[in-house]
Amino acid sequence: MDTAIFDAFNAHDVERLMTMFTDDLEFYHDTGGLTDYRQTQENFKKMFAGTPDIRRDLVKGSLEVYPVKDHGAIEIGEHRFCHKENSKDECGIFKFAMIWRKSGESWKISRVISYGHQPPH
Repeated sequence: MDTAIFDAFNAHDVERLMTMFTDDLEFYHDTGGLTDYRQTQENFKKMFAGTPDIRRDLVKGSLEVYPVKDHGAIEIGEHRFCHKENSKDECGIFKFAMIWRKSGESWKISRVISYGHQPPH
């Protein structure tokens, strides 16, 4: 599922990307604050328009997935985002945690925590 969501991200396909989130999404970003489904969708649109070459790759060996009884799963890991700036790759590695909710055979993300975008104080 991680591959599917970030294939959509790397294709900059906001419509497909948003089908992977629940309507009651809560997206917590350490520097961007809390956003809901609609705000997250707008943020993706702005990001792809402003940084048309941005891509995300999972940091190899960082992914951990844990079942949540009668709900779904917790996914944690690190990912690397890159885009060109002044003809050079500008990249950063950040941490994330996502809560996946299983409904029937469908898996969707209901909560995201994205952090490590600034040095700790």
